[in-house]
Amino acid sequence: MRTPYDVILRPVITERSMEKAGDKIYTFEVARGANKIEIREAVESIFKVSVKSVNTMNVQGKVKRMGVHIGRRPARKKAVVRLTEASRPIEFFEGMV
Repeated sequence: MRTPYDVILRPVITERSMEKAGDKIYTFEVARGANKIEIREAVESIFKVSVKSVNTMNVQGKVKRMGVHIGRRPARKKAVVRLTEASRPIEFFEGMV
């Protein structure tokens, strides 16, 4: 059994995600095996908010070169979470917007 902190790994802090935070849309990096229901329950239990929808995407790792050696960054999974209109915003993102 996974805890909510095993599902939500970290927030994605980019210029684009911070612009959407004002509209109650937040982006998180999540566990590769997590589904939308687990992500919804994890966000609701950690931040005490109500989630309207969850969209997920698998991001493939980029190919990187170090001289003659070719490697790959790790693949990851992102989740874009939209909160309901009645829900309060997540305080973690408040100071960054």
